[in-house]
Amino acid sequence: MTYDAKVLADSLSSNDFRVTTLLVTFPRLLLAEFNTHRTHSRNSASSRAIPVAHRIEQITEDPFMPEAFGKNQKGMQQSEVLAGDEAAEARKAWLQCSEGALFAARELAALGVHKQYANRVLETFSWHTVIVTATEWANWDALRVSRMAQPEMFKIAGMMREVRLASVPLAVSCGDWHLPLVRGPLGASRVEEFALREFGSDPVKVCVGRCAAVSYERHDGLTPEKASAICDKLRADGHMSPFEHALRPMTPHELRFFKQDDLEWNGREWMPTGRVRHFLGNVEGWVQYRKLLPGEAVYTGE
Repeated sequence: MTYDAKVLADSLSSNDFRVTTLLVTFPRLLLAEFNTHRTHSRNSASSRAIPVAHRIEQITEDPFMPEAFGKNQKGMQQSEVLAGDEAAEARKAWLQCSEGALFAARELAALGVHKQYANRVLETFSWHTVIVTATEWANWDALRVSRMAQPEMFKIAGMMREVRLASVPLAVSCGDWHLPLVRGPLGASRVEEFALREFGSDPVKVCVGRCAAVSYERHDGLTPEKASAICDKLRADGHMSPFEHALRPMTPHELRFFKQDDLEWNGREWMPTGRVRHFLGNVEGWVQYRKLLPGEAVYTGE
């Protein structure tokens, strides 16, 4: 595995609200910083789900290795990198650590320790796959496509911005759906026909199930029937984040209802910009499938 970013779905509503879903691969050690961005809906590979043997095989063949090791200094950013013998010794030390982690993971697995523990010792050296959906990217680009970011984050964030800028969104009307890992936008009048012909099940549920399957890195090959079954189980168990990748545009009524003045900080106080925003959850101008489910935020397990 290596750094990668590609567009799974890119949609533009008739009211000019754009939503984009990306499939991204980057070093696992970046995940905590990636997850601080609350404007992003995401699901990703899970150390609790992927078999230990599979993770060991991945890291044995291709452990994550920093392209360069920055010299230690005050602050969060590096200004110089190690070179020559020092760089070679740093690479050697990193590989020794990965070999030690692999040894420990094998020992834990042989003892019958659950993968939610055995896989944890491998995370520093793992590549990680994420499905991320958002309407808001400006803050992400400002903070992460920046030389102030960790070099690995700068690299993948730049790739994400590049594929977004190169993508041409598909026009989506009211009643259509943004459905990554399914197909292009589906109009409400076509969903039933499409479901019977292509899936034998609801394509919106197929989208949810496939996005959730990234936890096991099986999002590409999941059958429609299996994806629908996963969707039903997720809803029954209260696991709602995969339901955020399937969206439809807001209706005119919803745009009027979910309406707020945009504000900006001028150094002393928040002032109106004159722009109106239309947010529901963490997306603007769209309604996530999650928001159409009763009790989507109050699951009690009963």
